[in-house]
Parts: sequence; C-alpha cells; structure tokens
Amino acid sequence: MSKGGAWSVREVLLKTLEDLGDEDFKKFKWFLQDSDILGDLGVIPKCELEKADRKDTVDKIIQKYNQQSVEVVKKILEKINRADLVETLSSSFRTAEREEALLRPPVVKATKDAQKNNTSLKYENIISKSALIQSGSPTVYQLKPNKKKFGTWTGITVGEKDPAKTNRTILLVGETGTGKSTLINTLVNYTMGVKWEDDVWFQIVEDEKRSQSESQTSDVIVYQIFGFEDKTLPYSLTIIDTPGYGDTRGIEHDVIVSHNLLDLFRSEDGVHEINVVGLVLKATENRVSDRLRYIFDSVLSLFGKDMEMNIVALITYSDGRSPKNVLKTLEAAKIEFAKDKNNQPVHFLFNNCQDEDRTEDTDVLKHAAKTSTKGLRQFTDFLEKIDPQKLRRTVKVLNERITLTACVQNLKERVEFIELKQKEQQTQGEMKTNEQEKKKNEKFTVEVDEVYKVKEPIDGWWWGLMFYEAAVCCKVCEENCHYPGCTVAWSPGQCEVMKDGRCTVCTRKCPVSDHVKDRWIYVTKTRKVQQTQREVKEKY
Repeated sequence: MSKGGAWSVREVLLKTLEDLGDEDFKKFKWFLQDSDILGDLGVIPKCELEKADRKDTVDKIIQKYNQQSVEVVKKILEKINRADLVETLSSSFRTAEREEALLRPPVVKATKDAQKNNTSLKYENIISKSALIQSGSPTVYQLKPNKKKFGTWTGITVGEKDPAKTNRTILLVGETGTGKSTLINTLVNYTMGVKWEDDVWFQIVEDEKRSQSESQTSDVIVYQIFGFEDKTLPYSLTIIDTPGYGDTRGIEHDVIVSHNLLDLFRSEDGVHEINVVGLVLKATENRVSDRLRYIFDSVLSLFGKDMEMNIVALITYSDGRSPKNVLKTLEAAKIEFAKDKNNQPVHFLFNNCQDEDRTEDTDVLKHAAKTSTKGLRQFTDFLEKIDPQKLRRTVKVLNERITLTACVQNLKERVEFIELKQKEQQTQGEMKTNEQEKKKNEKFTVEVDEVYKVKEPIDGWWWGLMFYEAAVCCKVCEENCHYPGCTVAWSPGQCEVMKDGRCTVCTRKCPVSDHVKDRWIYVTKTRKVQQTQREVKEKY
C-alpha cells in the first residue's frame, strides 16, 4: 500500500492479477499479445511476457498503456470470463482515486493536473510513439526512434528529414562515465522544445545496460533529430556518439572505433561535414588522463589542424560556477581549442540532473536546470554560427593511413614467413651429422619442419551491397593484402590498398584481377615431415 494508506494504480492492478489462478494468468498474458482484442492500443510482444511474473506483467502494462492500463486489464478480464474481477477492479480504482484526491491539497492537485494535461496535449504525438519509463515528477519516456544499422555504425532517427532545412552536426568525445548519455538526452529535449515547467523528460539513449550492449556491436551511433526546427533551434540536429571509446576494452579497441568513424565519413548514407567536436569532461576533472589524451588525439588526427576552431569543451555535472580547475587542466594538457575573447578554451556548462525526481530539493534542481538551459542556449548559438569542416580531406588522409597500416601488417606476416623458411633451411646442417651413415645409405631420413600456407575462415557478413569484416588477398603471392579493417569496399578493386589497377601491398604488386575479397585469410603453418638425403639435397 502506498504512503498514507492509498492504493496506487499499480497496486490495484497487481492485486487483481494475484487473484487470478495460474491458468487464467496464462490466458491473460496470451490476450496481451492478441491484436484482434487490443486493436490500435497495440500488443506486448511474446518475448517480453514469456517469463514475466505478475509484478513484471503489471509493470509492462503500465509502461505500454499508461493511462489506459486499467481499461486494457478490464477488457482482457472480460475475455477470460472474470466479470467478478472486472467489478472488483472498477470498485478498487474508484476508491484509489478518491483517497488520492483526499491526500492532495485541492489547489496543488488542480495545478499539477492542469500542467500534466497541458504537457500531454503539447507532446501528444511524441508520447504516443514513446514508452513510459516512470511516472512522477518528471514523467520520463523512452523515445522509440527509427533504428537502422549501416555495417559498423548505427543510425537512430526521430522525425522525417526536410532537405530544405539546415542541419548542424556534433561529434562527442569523452571517456565512459563523463555524462555523455545525459548530455545527448539534454540536447534532444532542448531541440524538441521541452521546458522545466513541462515536468516531462524524453530519453533517446537507452538505459545503461542496453547502451553497453549496443557499444559491443556498433561503436559509432548517429542520432538525428528532425521535424522540430523553430521549436527552439532554427536547424535540425545530428549527434555522433562513440560509446566504445574509453570503455574497458582498451586502446586496441579505440583504434577500431577510429576506423569505424572513417566508415561513417565515407559512407554514402553517412556524415560528410562536422560543425563541432565536443570534448566532454566532468567539472571535477583536475587532470587529463593518458587515456583521454589518447582518445582526443586519435579523433583530432582524423581532421588535422583546420578543426581547431571547431573544438570546444562541454563540461558536465557543473554547479554553474566558472570551471577554473578544468580550464587549468586543459591549458596544462596543451589541448588546442577554439578560444573566447579572454583567450580561454570555448566551453559550455551543463548539469546532469534534469531527469531526477523533483518532489524534493525542487529549488536546487530548478537552479541546476537553469545552468543547463544557459549552457544549451550558448552552445547552440555557437553551433549555428560556426562554419562546418568538410570531411573530404579527412577521408583521403585516413585512406592513406589504412593503406600504410595494411602494408605494415603484410610486411609483418612476410617477415614471419621468411623466418620460418630460414629455420627450414637449417635442416641442411643436420646433413653434416652422421656423414658416414648418409654416404652409405641414400635412403637415410631426417625429420624437418616444412612451412606451408592454408586458407582459414574469418568472421564476416554482408550488409546490403557492402561486405564488412572481410579480407582482400592475393592468390599469386598467397598473401593477405588488407586484413583486418577492409569494411567498405565490396570488391578488391574498390579497396584502399589498390592504386592504378595494382596492389600497393603484396610482394609482386600484382594486378587487381589476381585478388579476391572473401571471408578467409592465408595463415602460415609448419608441419613435421620425414625426408631422405636425396630429397633434402634436391630441395636445397
């Protein structure tokens, strides 16, 4: 029972389901999946209900149907011939409403109800396409955007793009735990026109567990917010997030994230210009870690010196005061930023508590929201005025870097192969032992290591007309010319290592026609074989 003795809607629904026997409860869950019964209200997928107990089922009903939850439950109870529970539920719900009305001051209730009704009307279209995460102050919804995977990056889109409207693009860079996810949600809410008094909050970034899962499969996420131009901003917004950067998988994985950014920049459906690179830091930061420095340098190296005027600091968990420690830290780290009139790095302040419960510490939270609103206004003004950096040069530089990396990898494999061959040739020394025995018997045998190559399968998959995570190999030289990292070209001729119709990597610099792109690579192996004196002489 809720505080003060009043039953909440959740408690009323839970008590109703607890009055169902196991067989009736199974039927109840089955009808929650039946579109013929629920029609436009929508259904809850079987996979979500299969292992759900009564508490889980109630939570899923409230999340899915919100204010229509009681009506949905009644409809299904009628279908399973439990008119007794329909009457009990109706009676309990009327009692809950009366008790709630008695517990709340009339004026406050009327004001809050009016605010909620106005908010529901204002965001009716958005709420209808969202899932309720939690009721209260604020009411929190999870947006349900369109999600589409493009190989190594994922596009998450709200609304429809209008080619006649301008767009601004932000690339966010920062270690895990700096508040990037909340900052992305804050930017999205600001773009949609959400204000403090609306007492509502929308999330586009999924919860922490889902986000970590997403970062295991796609290390670049592109959020696009269309259809809200002139609500707050005169432009639509694109936010590039790299959740895989700076997580627990280490620097080796950061290299892969950099490569995935390149895939985004050169993809036809990808991003071709950037207005701002935002380095996300906590207000309490008093040193730039080696990891953060590495991440920032990796991203900066994608763009070159021309990008300096477009790099800013986005400072999270701020109390609104001047971030002197952070600015000194950035100065000591000698990181190049756009500079303001005081010759300090251009920076903007944000507080990360917009979605926190507002029933207590309301004044503190309202002040925190003002800090974020001020930072958002200043940042989006800067974003509107700054000229974008085109990424054509970036793509060219990175293509050259990929070719160089492929050459180094190929040389490493060739050196290993040569070393094994040299060991094989050392078997000649064994012929000098037992010389008299060998002269007597030409069939005298020795055991030698023989070097050979085999084709071994690798992980890879098709995506549309593109072939990701495959290898370009030379059939003549029996060498891997581009692996790992060949993710965009769908044939050898389109691979970065090809120039003027020939490979720049393999030993003989063979023509494109001698190459394949497939899900296998050449691997060098050794095996023990018995050879006679005559065979060894003939071989060497």
